[in-house]
Amino acid sequence: MSTKDEFFAHIEKGYATKGDSITMGAAMLNGEAVTNALVKIPLKTLNRHGLIAGATGTGKTKTLQVLAENLSDKGIPVLLMDLKGDLSGLAQPSPGHPKIDERHAKIGIPFEANSFPVEILSLSEQDGVKLRATVSEFGPTLLSRILDLTETQEGIVAVVFKYCDDNKLPLLDLKDFKKVLQYATGTGKKEFTKDYGRISTSSTGTILRKIIELEQQGADLFFGEKSFEVDDLTRIDENGRGYINILRLTDIQDRPKLFSTFMLSLLAEIYATFPEQGDSDRPELILFIDEAHLIFKEASKALLDQIESIVKLIRSKGIGLYFVTQNPTDVPNEVLAQLGLKVQHALRAFTARDRKAIKLTAENYPISEFYDTKEVLTSLGIGEALISALDEKGRPTPLAATLLRAPMSRMDVLTEKELNAVIKSSGLVPKYNEEIDRESAYEILNEKIEKAEKEAEKEKEKPTSRRTTTRRSTRQNPVIKVLTSATFIRGVLGVLKKVMR
Repeated sequence: MSTKDEFFAHIEKGYATKGDSITMGAAMLNGEAVTNALVKIPLKTLNRHGLIAGATGTGKTKTLQVLAENLSDKGIPVLLMDLKGDLSGLAQPSPGHPKIDERHAKIGIPFEANSFPVEILSLSEQDGVKLRATVSEFGPTLLSRILDLTETQEGIVAVVFKYCDDNKLPLLDLKDFKKVLQYATGTGKKEFTKDYGRISTSSTGTILRKIIELEQQGADLFFGEKSFEVDDLTRIDENGRGYINILRLTDIQDRPKLFSTFMLSLLAEIYATFPEQGDSDRPELILFIDEAHLIFKEASKALLDQIESIVKLIRSKGIGLYFVTQNPTDVPNEVLAQLGLKVQHALRAFTARDRKAIKLTAENYPISEFYDTKEVLTSLGIGEALISALDEKGRPTPLAATLLRAPMSRMDVLTEKELNAVIKSSGLVPKYNEEIDRESAYEILNEKIEKAEKEAEKEKEKPTSRRTTTRRSTRQNPVIKVLTSATFIRGVLGVLKKVMR
């Protein structure tokens, strides 16, 4: 057999699937596509997570688009984090082009233009389905991780949640949480000291400053009601296709703290509410996190540990996480090791640092007798990528330089009119876009403070008596020490059931 025949047999055997799969394109040898040497990804292994990487302009977004389309066609819902605002075209069919037809003839599969069921979501003031969560649903542990608090400060947060539970004070938004902190060291100081021990004003001051920092990134829009129900991400349309949920993040690119806050709360909520799926033949939901370096760039060690834990555990719920970034080194090694599918577009070697990164990237892929991986990484064209996946038995597939198929939907954004039409036809906008500001901790404590102030005025009118001073202990509050322990951490990954509605 010729080398080409050997290569064809090598790819055909390595990517053979008995169950349902997604065809990514045709494998390439010596820079040319080998027609019908199809690179297929089994649906069964798509909950093993993945990475889409490559330099700017090499086709990462189109690869994401191809995966989302084919997942939708298979009845699997998708959530896309759209930081650049260029994914809305999924709602309209591709106009087609002779170069697309030529590409698909080389691959060996016909091209078919199609549109897909799309839902537009928003974390900010942009139009779309509003995503919100209450402070209570976050729980003390996850909130402390987001705020990057010390152990003592985390204990104070746990005490605040316990106080609100004991006194039936709903913690819905950040103003509720700030009000309780202020009350604990102000008007309600005696009440807190009696039942929960003394709380340091310097610690609560630090926590308040970190909350204000979070608010400045727009988190006040995210915390509140009505809480988004993650089951709404798994909708199927009347034709049996999964909805592609596009979260527009174009106006929060410079606010990584808000992005991280949302991502962790969403993943934690999904993990807490989705049932165990076991060894299923298909995933329940796939999430694509574009510009993934924003999650890891400013994350603390505690936050990175939380992300690593979620990545390891959430696949048992049938959830696949796909990180999209320029270089695999943007993703921590502990997370990178958990990613079963890797789609690596071209990397550019302009500096010594770039060359070192290419060498490290090449070492992440299986050794192939058909490729010099380092050389291929710098010579791939637009719409070409190295692919390494898992077969149906969880074994790594052969490395394949792949000519990728073209998206079936439009490779451009929707016009304003088209976007408004998609939002107007949404089944979720009426459910989530009404702002609710019911009575919660903020309003209840304000009433309590007003009552206390009136009583204090009455006390001033009475004769004063001598007071004795007592020395305050500097030891850590024992209640805080206990509440810091894992015994009192709320639920898996700090997520609460929605009980204070």
